[in-house]
Amino acid sequence: MDDELLKAYCRSAYRVRLRSGGAATIRIGEPLPVALRPLAGDRDWGFFTAWNPRSRPQPPSANREVQRRLLADLRGDGSLGIHPALGKGTDGWREPSFWIVGIDADALERLGDRYGQNAWLSGHGAGPAELRLR
Repeated sequence: MDDELLKAYCRSAYRVRLRSGGAATIRIGEPLPVALRPLAGDRDWGFFTAWNPRSRPQPPSANREVQRRLLADLRGDGSLGIHPALGKGTDGWREPSFWIVGIDADALERLGDRYGQNAWLSGHGAGPAELRLR
């Protein structure tokens, strides 16, 4: 991964839609936003998308299809909390995503392999968001 792409990941906002309206923004290296802490509790969580594998732009129809497959995979594990989210860069980059509560680092790694992702976020409880790289 080149330095510019890494910087772009680090500058991005990772927004989780709130049921009450609006969104809470996760940022790399910062504690989980207060609004999300009751949902996370003392569990692991991740921020993940299936869009644009290997950071290569794909047609919207292909991205929507792999995102639907990701959602079906996540729903197959009834123990996960799945929340709609959006990764948003400072350069106009946007990718529909999911904030997933109850998913551990190994499961995120497997998703990264399956969906060809270079990076995702992970964390635990109210702790800081960490960028995980492939």
